[in-house]
Amino acid sequence: MPFPAEGFPLVAAISPRVQAIETTDSTNADLVRHVADAPDQWPHLSLLLTNDQRAGRGRLDRSWTAPAGTGLAVSVLVDASAIPPASRGWIPLIAGAAMTRAIEAQTHGTGHSARLKWPNDVLMDGGKICGILAEVVPGHPDSIVVGAGVNTRMSATDLPVDTASSFLTLGLEADEDRLLADYLTALDEQVQALAASGGDAAASGVLGEIESLCVTLGRDVVVSLPASEALIGRAQRIDVDGRLVVVDPLGVEHAVSAGDVEHVR
Repeated sequence: MPFPAEGFPLVAAISPRVQAIETTDSTNADLVRHVADAPDQWPHLSLLLTNDQRAGRGRLDRSWTAPAGTGLAVSVLVDASAIPPASRGWIPLIAGAAMTRAIEAQTHGTGHSARLKWPNDVLMDGGKICGILAEVVPGHPDSIVVGAGVNTRMSATDLPVDTASSFLTLGLEADEDRLLADYLTALDEQVQALAASGGDAAASGVLGEIESLCVTLGRDVVVSLPASEALIGRAQRIDVDGRLVVVDPLGVEHAVSAGDVEHVR
């Protein structure tokens, strides 16, 4: 499905460079390559997007495909130079919270609700509607590409798993220009707040913002860890390093920095 003839005026008012492409394997791979080749041409909040991504990538090197025109893939360049390196792990979480706010704004008055699943998946009525992947540009450690894939016009039969969702399956239509403008605004506000606080997520309000949106907290969870282990317990809080603190049945706290979280229904 082609992009609207008028383009993305709301996004263009925020982003210094908006490049919409007809099709690609991966917007993240494209933007990483562009920034590595010509960093001066891609300033902070530059954006590359398509609605026909052929080989999207997610955490743990997972890949997926979707029919053309059924999803919105967007990658944004974040200049992290003002954020201490030790605090840059907050950027993917900030992106998840920003997209949650943007999607929630689309559902106002519909009875549907968007919430954040740690670390940065966006759920609509409990089903995953957006995933996010952040990557550092090789050779440019201050440049971080944040990619997001939003299920917009994906039918129920095209959803990759039964725990996924889309605007279409919920009877909604996404205003893509407004969605992306709201996303960029929230993303930039939180990135700037983190920078102004010297990387202190609590003092900047970043931690509180993420916690206020995170539906994982207070839930019983199963966390699949990178070493093929499983942690079962209750998600209690997010710590000052962005890790999910899970309390196991014996009352022992575990701080999880990476892993797939399953909400126990």
